Amino acid sequence: MAGGLFRRNGTLTTDRFTAADGTMLAWHEQGAGRPLLLIHGLFSSADTNWIKFGHAKRIAALGYRVIMPDLRAHGESDRPHDPARYPPDILADDAEALIAHLGLTDYDLGGYSLGARTVVRMLVRGAAPGRVILSGMGLDGLLDTGHRAAHFRRILTGLGTFERGTPEWMAEAFLKSSGGDPAALLPLLDSFVDTTEAEIAAIDRPVLVVSGAEDDDNGSSEALAARLSGGTYVAVPGNHMSAVVKPELGRAMADWLETV
Repeated sequence: MAGGLFRRNGTLTTDRFTAADGTMLAWHEQGAGRPLLLIHGLFSSADTNWIKFGHAKRIAALGYRVIMPDLRAHGESDRPHDPARYPPDILADDAEALIAHLGLTDYDLGGYSLGARTVVRMLVRGAAPGRVILSGMGLDGLLDTGHRAAHFRRILTGLGTFERGTPEWMAEAFLKSSGGDPAALLPLLDSFVDTTEAEIAAIDRPVLVVSGAEDDDNGSSEALAARLSGGTYVAVPGNHMSAVVKPELGRAMADWLETV
């Protein structure tokens, strides 16, 4: 294992391990009990998506061990610039490697935006969590990853050129606030893999699909829930970026985990 364990705020821990290709990956944990792995979105981090606004703390208080990796090219994980470090489905590879590293066999799995897409790729590849949470993700964002990849490629190659207030400008502002590395994020976009409607329909476990009521960045979350035999759709306040900062997101996740 690379790196050492340290503790923040008395209850939050961070550790690191090395992926098969030599990339160092960090993960954070809060709480104890049933494992719940939560994967953050593009340009973000475990801290921004799950920790900073209290979602992990709320869920941990219910008796969960909340495990939150920083994706490669994000947060406290390595940010390689070599395109060879970003083969198709590499984020699913990394999450599966973390599950194996921690020896998890009975766990739940969730993600936001790119994290939700990664969760779906893991399910298609054979991951078997007990329950699933897909947040900030719609049906189109799974069927056609190229559309969103092109959007973010345009942002990363046109930094400083966007009109204030546009979606591109806001995404660039978020990238700057999170300390993102464009040279690492650009090759990551080429790792996205589409999922078919048949593969989505074959997911056979309880799934919470929870997104901001004004969030259509990845298409319709309600349509995604309708394709899932065990899907439940819940709308929370906000759009793709603002829903993360609102307590209703963590509350919806916690409430669903308590009742399913």
